[in-house]
Amino acid sequence: MPIKSLIRTVPHYPKQGVMFRDITPLLKDPVGLRITVDELVRRYVDARIDKIAGIESRGFILAAPLAYALGKGFVPIRKRGKLPAETIGHDYELEYGTDRIEIHTDAIEKGERVLLVDDLIATGGTAEAACKLIGKIGGEIIECCFIIDLPDLGGRARLEKHGQKVFALCEFEGD
Repeated sequence: MPIKSLIRTVPHYPKQGVMFRDITPLLKDPVGLRITVDELVRRYVDARIDKIAGIESRGFILAAPLAYALGKGFVPIRKRGKLPAETIGHDYELEYGTDRIEIHTDAIEKGERVLLVDDLIATGGTAEAACKLIGKIGGEIIECCFIIDLPDLGGRARLEKHGQKVFALCEFEGD
């Protein structure tokens, strides 16, 4: 079963003209979810990874079971003010302003190899900010992993321009 068939397109969400790619039908399907996690496990089972970082919030849904299956630690990257201990943050630009993501300062040791996971890569702003954050605390990104790539929005190219490797299970043309 191709997982792409379980990803719903919601027109004009969250605003007019946007075609939102919704993974909730994929997540609620036990076979689709298993296939998704199993494909990622197969890709990374032999990779030298120390930690798996997931970007809030849908990135958590994939990163945690992947970390469990691979026997690695899971690191949450969250929005401002959501982590309870000492954090370091990174501000980044959005179409309509700025946002900030944070990570615990003790989440990753200097030199640890980190797989970054999220559900989707669109413009790449959040993923780029997460990569910079992980780098600030001494981690080395080995790859940025997504279920969906929206290549027309340029996120993959943006990350690759900064030397990041990018992997996605499927892609949707258009925006």
